[in-house]
This record gives sequence, structure tokens and C-alpha cells, in this order.
Amino acid sequence: VQLQASGGGLVQAGGSLRLSCTASGIMFWIDTMGWYRQAAGKQRELVARLTRGRDANYADSVEGRFTISRDNAKNTAYLEMNSLKTEDTAVYYCYLRGSGINYWGQGTQVTVSS
Repeated sequence: VQLQASGGGLVQAGGSLRLSCTASGIMFWIDTMGWYRQAAGKQRELVARLTRGRDANYADSVEGRFTISRDNAKNTAYLEMNSLKTEDTAVYYCYLRGSGINYWGQGTQVTVSS
């Protein structure tokens, strides 16, 4: 299983970015897809996750600004990030859970400048 994330980059505060994460080599039913992030010197934290049944969870810090979606036919998850703040700067990791196992992507850097 491989997860390929893309869409990170440098953006000014108040701007938007869209992250994508596509899974390949999938031979099982994907339950959850989502995103974690890790800022320098901090622990990795959940940003958003979406179950196959379309139940979404968001970190309080991104609620109302970020939207997660997925295309099950394409094994792809998206994270639409709006009204970005400098504190959103981090490496964002996509993951998926299937057959009781978590799989992780390589991470994509998001930098929000003031």
C-alpha cells in the first residue's frame, strides 16, 4: 500500500490550499481516510478524518475552516484548507485505515506566512 500526498506549499495567512492523498495497492475495504499534522517541536495531531460512511471529525482548531472529502472510486482523500493561519504551518500526513491497520503517506509541508 502506498499513499501519495500532494498540494502542500507556501501561502500567505488568509489564503487557501488543497491537499490530495491517493492510495494505491489497495486490496481491502478502506474504512477511514484522514490527515494528521506535525509542527516543529510539537506532537503529531489529528486534523480531520472521514469514514466511509461520511462521518467527519475535525480538530477544534480547524473546525469551520477545513473540509475533508473523499472519492472512494479513486481511493483519494482531499483536505480543503481555507482561512489559513500561521499556526497551521506543519508537515501534513495523510493516512488510511483498513483491515484494522493504519497506513501513512510521506508528508507534505504546508507553510503559512504572516
